[in-house]
Amino acid sequence: MKIKHVINLHKGATAFYIAALMVVYQNFGVGPWVYLALHGTYGMLWLLKDRLYPDKQWEQPISLGAGAGTFGFLGLYWVAPFLLISRGVEPPLPLVAGAIALNLLGTFLHYASDAQKYFTLKYQPGLITEGLFARCRNTNYLGEILIYFSFALLAMHWLPFAILGLVAALVFVPNMRKKDESLSRYPEFADYRARSGLLLPQLFGGATQASSSAQPQLED
Repeated sequence: MKIKHVINLHKGATAFYIAALMVVYQNFGVGPWVYLALHGTYGMLWLLKDRLYPDKQWEQPISLGAGAGTFGFLGLYWVAPFLLISRGVEPPLPLVAGAIALNLLGTFLHYASDAQKYFTLKYQPGLITEGLFARCRNTNYLGEILIYFSFALLAMHWLPFAILGLVAALVFVPNMRKKDESLSRYPEFADYRARSGLLLPQLFGGATQASSSAQPQLED
């Protein structure tokens, strides 16, 4: 079993989980339908991404026990739709509009940056310092955080925000730091780091330049 099989199972099952919640709680309001469209589509896009430009880090083999633990950890992301649908709350339309806008922006940043990384490194290995990575070294993580922040907004409960913060602290931030440490051996990385943000784009700084390192950038 590979870790990607566990992740793909969770992503693919999300739409069915949300739909089941709507049936069980007989909640077919605007909020649940919007949530189903956003989170369900996100899961489908993840499966499509895995087919078109897969991430090598998810190819690692894991044991059955580790797979079950991983699925359980990912299950924390299902708390938001449960809270939204089971409580019968109806998010106000301005909040729904804001969540949709954040979700669209996050989806673009997440999947477009992963595509840039994959195809750039496939044909020209090196430190990626332009495009979506010109001002931000972890555009994919920024996009993913915006996506789950939009889900938390729709849930209108503090717990999904706390879960997102927990995942960021335990997974996203350590991975971003680890990547910076790995890339720090390249002389050109110091200049790139000075003009780019770890997570948020650094809007002011020197002009970006493409580099030609011998090894690919290790992004998650």
